[in-house]
Amino acid sequence: MRIGYFLSTEEYPPAELLAQARAAEQAGFSALWISDHYHPWTDAQGQSPFVWSMIGALSQATSLPVTTAVTCPTTRIHPAVLAQAAATSAVLHGGRFILGVGSGEALNEHILGDPWPQAGVRLEMLEEAVEVMRKLWRGKFVNHYGRHYRVEHARVYTLPETPPPVYVSAFGPKAVDLAARIGDGFVNTMPDADLVRRFRDNGGGDKPCQGGFKAAYAPTEQEGMRLAYERWPTEAIPGELLQVLPSPRHFEQAAQLVDPAAMRESFVCGDSADAHLARIDAFAKAGFDEVYVANTGPDWQGLLDLYQSEVLPQLR
Repeated sequence: MRIGYFLSTEEYPPAELLAQARAAEQAGFSALWISDHYHPWTDAQGQSPFVWSMIGALSQATSLPVTTAVTCPTTRIHPAVLAQAAATSAVLHGGRFILGVGSGEALNEHILGDPWPQAGVRLEMLEEAVEVMRKLWRGKFVNHYGRHYRVEHARVYTLPETPPPVYVSAFGPKAVDLAARIGDGFVNTMPDADLVRRFRDNGGGDKPCQGGFKAAYAPTEQEGMRLAYERWPTEAIPGELLQVLPSPRHFEQAAQLVDPAAMRESFVCGDSADAHLARIDAFAKAGFDEVYVANTGPDWQGLLDLYQSEVLPQLR
């Protein structure tokens, strides 16, 4: 199983993200995820650099494969523009770039004043956006007149030798079915064997499945829980609120309903290698091929050291 490190753009500034990427490669991680947000979930997280600048910088800072986890290609950035960004990223990374996509959250996608569609419409938009990007990656002039997008006489000139793979993030049955139909891989953050099975049975076959989880590295579990609740109470917000709330302030209001003890379910808190191995094992048993871990809080180097000395050696 490939073990990767998840770069959280919501929490760390650009230079620190690059330092984490270099240190993760030195520690023995095999790949990188990087999040794509316009806003952080809460003001306490405090960052949100432009991911495409970060991806370009990562191409010069590390040799690890990079996956966006995930980009929404439907509203904030038109898929024709995103096709160019992804193609350039794939060229810079020499075939080591994967475009992870999803249907997005209002938190990031409302900023241009577009109405926030219902879930079914967002999946339609995602499917058409991927279609538009793949047309442009053929290197020909494209005219596209679809239900949601219009492209007129557009061509992407700078292209990689092969188009970047598109992995689709999905959590509900309809989204998983879409991922199986149009995706080159599957992305999820829950060790849910039923979702993986549905993806594989409905057309995903043996395509790669990427999973990920968050950690709060600290000397004790209690200190880790405190960090997790301070920075990421949103991880315990239930239902569709994550998709529909439009601002960090609204997420902070919703987070007031979260029990701090719930962070134990969402995060691996503390400094236990066994706890990390158990969470990775849960993803492996669910059928995932790759697992990515993110850290919250200041001691990300401590997490990387833990993996280098105690976690990764047991997985080789």
